[in-house]
Amino acid sequence: MRDSSPVTLYCFAHAGAGVSGFAHWRTGTGPGVRTVPVLLPGRGARRREARITSREGLLDTLLEPLAEQVADGRPYVLYGHSLGGLVAYTLARALRERGLPAPACLAVGASPPPQFSPPCDDDLSDGLLLRFAAGLGAAPGGALAAPGSLWYRRVLPLLRDDLKLAAALRAGALADPGGPLPVPVLAVGGQADPVVGPAVLEGWARWTTGRFVRRTVPGDHFFVRGPHAPRLLGRACRVVRRTRLVPGLISGGQL
Repeated sequence: MRDSSPVTLYCFAHAGAGVSGFAHWRTGTGPGVRTVPVLLPGRGARRREARITSREGLLDTLLEPLAEQVADGRPYVLYGHSLGGLVAYTLARALRERGLPAPACLAVGASPPPQFSPPCDDDLSDGLLLRFAAGLGAAPGGALAAPGSLWYRRVLPLLRDDLKLAAALRAGALADPGGPLPVPVLAVGGQADPVVGPAVLEGWARWTTGRFVRRTVPGDHFFVRGPHAPRLLGRACRVVRRTRLVPGLISGGQL
């Protein structure tokens, strides 16, 4: 890798979201980092494409384009927020199974590891699912999210399908005989997250034979929208860029 080459940071969003939450990460991560938010089908510019609810569908959609981008061996980092953590883990494993370069770090934020029961299931009634989303700050209040509203018709079905995808990825990870990944894991939590606390995040240690580090940043479940997470991931990427040594990524308190 040439010294001037940035580390690519691929970002995967939470359930029901597109990539707008990562818009400020392009500058918020700082120098030496190229932030690439990855849009899943069924939202944003891909809203006319069928939504995916299975592990196979996810890999059919995202693996080949990502494989082409990482095949040159330049270091990259995967970050997934909430549902995105399971997406990032699934892709990291699939890339390694193909014999392609693994990420220099797998970073997850506000994401329960596969062995933990999810805080919300896809089989909830519309009313309970709406109440859960509103409690996290993922749904507007009052009439804006009432039955028949634009949000209710567009976002609630997307959220439900994303929860189905999360369940499929969780089941796939638990059934995989390959064992933990030899990739360092950085698990990030929000200080005021009401559903994914420190004990849950510690569970990601089971999924790596490399180094594991947990960090806490200000914010709730959606701290991805604030300035602290991109700064943290930017620092991690710059260490990768400087050293390309996996142990240096998370040693010495650099994160």
